[in-house]
Amino acid sequence: MNKTKQVFLFFVAMCVHFKDAQSQGFLKTDGKRIVNDKGENVLLRGVGLGGWMLQEGYMLNLDKDGQQYRIRQKIEMLIGEDKTTSFYNTWLSNHTTRSDIDSLHAWGFNSVRLPMHYNLFTLPAELEPMAGQNTWLLTGFILTDSLIAWCKANQMYVILDLHAAPGGQGNDENISDRDPTKPSLWQSRDNQQKTIALWKKLAERYAYEPTVAGYDLLNEPNWGFTDTAGDRNGLQEQKNIPLRQLLMEITESIRTVDKNHIIIIEGNGWGNNYNGMMGPWDSNMVLSFHKYWNQNDQQSIQYIINYRDKYHMPVWLGETGENSNVWFTEAIRLFETNNIGWSWWPLKKMGNNNPLQIRSNKEYDSLASYWNRKTTSPPSESNVYIALMELASNTKNERNLIHRDVIDAMIRQPFSNKVIPFKPNKILPGTLLQAVDYDLGRNGYSYFDHDTANYRISTGKEGIGNRGRAYRNDGVDIYEDFGKGGIFYVGDIESGEWLQYTIDMVQAGKYQLILDISAPDGDGMISLTNGTDALSGNIYIPSRKGKSNREKIILKNIYLAKGIHHLRLYAQQGGFNFYSITFKK
Repeated sequence: MNKTKQVFLFFVAMCVHFKDAQSQGFLKTDGKRIVNDKGENVLLRGVGLGGWMLQEGYMLNLDKDGQQYRIRQKIEMLIGEDKTTSFYNTWLSNHTTRSDIDSLHAWGFNSVRLPMHYNLFTLPAELEPMAGQNTWLLTGFILTDSLIAWCKANQMYVILDLHAAPGGQGNDENISDRDPTKPSLWQSRDNQQKTIALWKKLAERYAYEPTVAGYDLLNEPNWGFTDTAGDRNGLQEQKNIPLRQLLMEITESIRTVDKNHIIIIEGNGWGNNYNGMMGPWDSNMVLSFHKYWNQNDQQSIQYIINYRDKYHMPVWLGETGENSNVWFTEAIRLFETNNIGWSWWPLKKMGNNNPLQIRSNKEYDSLASYWNRKTTSPPSESNVYIALMELASNTKNERNLIHRDVIDAMIRQPFSNKVIPFKPNKILPGTLLQAVDYDLGRNGYSYFDHDTANYRISTGKEGIGNRGRAYRNDGVDIYEDFGKGGIFYVGDIESGEWLQYTIDMVQAGKYQLILDISAPDGDGMISLTNGTDALSGNIYIPSRKGKSNREKIILKNIYLAKGIHHLRLYAQQGGFNFYSITFKK
């Protein structure tokens, strides 16, 4: 069978398969709400699959040259084209699988947003054998088909998001993998026509698939149409004529083959500048907005609610995240109180402020250091290949580090003050309780920290949250004790902060509580309580220069009954690091 006929039959088979699923019912707009086929309000709680079809440098711990095409070029320079292709094939196979979707469903999410790179679906315009034609590539369609099937099995929705459009849709080049030496989406009619054609092809394929919630036409446009030099990212754009025109053309093309799916649009300036773009040109349309690093108060979202009220159409938070658990909980409570669905960014990367974390390896750390220009000698070809293939293997769900604190902050904590144990913490004589295993819950309930999140867009000041950026994603500052085999400690403890530990005493009796603490930067002072009962007065911690000079603070003859206790360690005077508590009889 020739290749052309194989491709044709593949497309026909998949279209028939998706048409059979129509009985599930499509999401649609109903005034200011998104509803199902029964007219019931649907609140999308989702996660974006960033890093799968489109890599961004920061997700790979790279400081420079963050566009995917540049990353690929650098890999090819070190290991050649064939091995580079092998790496990317493995990456695409492993990064997002059925296990990821099963996990999301089990945790309580009901949707995913798929950031698509056009080059997995079609050739760049400048590489087409015949100018103005479209060569369709199977890779992107097959990956998307698989994702939809996994979501269908879990009764979850998929939002298709064109994250990297032909030519690139903005001057923030990493987001869309834009090569600034070539015409952008806005500088090339060929790129615009290819974008329109790609959406029509996607709509033809998924027209009868209700698992697909909608089409997010163009992620985060950021282009200065009237002031290309002074307003490069379109934040001040007043008319946005080219953006509105292209989105209308895409919509018109989709509607020739698909009358079912929601059309989702994003404004200029990274998705929020809708000047000149309203009102709606389709009866089944949703406004998307993106929100990062600002306050989580009503004022921060009022502009998009005003659009919702004025034009009587739903809004959806298409992308947010990259902050602390405190910020996540605040934001989700704000969105859901206003009946706004959301999609977090991203599911996984090399970092701790997402549900899943991709583990690095020593060889890759050396490679990243070289690419970040911290070292000058390039690694050997064999070491680079080993590093990259292990990294691609580590993207698998089964090898990811699960951040249950992040999941809890997103799913449970927005509407619950309840504190629950981070670990079972069953205490026997000799048990060592790690300082970093304090309870799960909101700031002020399971712990208290002064610097809990990054609100820099609102405050002009860079907040951090967890300054150590390790182990957990609360406001508590956690550092890895390097060279100690994955041991972590709480550092940068400030006066007035505290940590709570729910423990389950297996045996009643009198215990010695041995607190492992260091005060490298000045004297400290602590106290310890059990619920409302004081276990100690103020305990002075003398300063010992250097983090390795640790103190053993011993509390003697502490009676603990069998069962549940709530221990709190208070920093009456900060400046110390806290490692563990050992319970000794």
